[in-house]
Amino acid sequence: MSSPSKHFVVNFWGVRGSIASPGVGTVRYGGNTPCVEMQVAGHRLIFDGGTGIRVLGQSLLAHMPVKAHLFFTHSHWDHIQGFPFFVPAFVPGNQFSIYGAIAPDGSNIEQRLNDQMRHPNFPVPLQIMGADLKFLDLEIGKPVQVGEVTIENAPLNHPGQAIGYRVNWQGYAAAYVTDTEHYPDHLDENVLHLARNADVLIYDATYTDEEYHSPTSSKVGWGHSTWQEAVKIAEAANVKTLVIFHHDPLHDDDVLDEMGEQVAQAFPNGLMAREGMTIHITPLEIPPTEAIESVGVSV
Repeated sequence: MSSPSKHFVVNFWGVRGSIASPGVGTVRYGGNTPCVEMQVAGHRLIFDGGTGIRVLGQSLLAHMPVKAHLFFTHSHWDHIQGFPFFVPAFVPGNQFSIYGAIAPDGSNIEQRLNDQMRHPNFPVPLQIMGADLKFLDLEIGKPVQVGEVTIENAPLNHPGQAIGYRVNWQGYAAAYVTDTEHYPDHLDENVLHLARNADVLIYDATYTDEEYHSPTSSKVGWGHSTWQEAVKIAEAANVKTLVIFHHDPLHDDDVLDEMGEQVAQAFPNGLMAREGMTIHITPLEIPPTEAIESVGVSV
């Protein structure tokens, strides 16, 4: 995975939901919780700080000093638990702008990250981090401008609040929509807005329709969606590439392989998120005569 360039690249460092799930059954797709990095127009944008951000941090040590913008969807454990192990945040000279919305209880993202690192939960406090950390309260519905890049946000349907993001640059767009539950009678207008004509839509499809509506263990009200609903959104929003994300910890590699086949049949440009996967939204850095497609995927 390369350092930021003038291109639009999406890197997946953690794709699992709810709890980190390492083991022999999750080798191919990965067991780390959410962390997605976008390199856009020379800027590094990081979405969520699940356990995947620890792995990202290790890779960034070869590219210091590091300057990045970190956007949190919300502060449920699986989305923040990697932040205390994000080594670049401990290194003086690095700079991180950290964004999050005010929670329903009135706390901001700095307070919530601080609380998880307080005794008796963690041995060292957030204040020991030596990098320049700038915490910014995100206003829901108000875009953030990072150079030429515009980052939109919108509220999602999730217990305790979560927000989704859309990154725009020179007519290209990638939407990061995780921890959201679909509605039974209509498509979520906020999700459709974030996903509109996107080159890439990363969508929370923790369950299948059968699991979601299970008569014995229903997942209705748990705050997550299904791959079938992801396809509906992708088709309605004219999405180019759909990425199924936030895999259930009970879904091992074989289950996700089977799900991936079903997704591809329903939406030909549908992919299952894997740790280490890279999506090039803009053409690869190769001669124009060799650049066939604007969206390329590598693992």
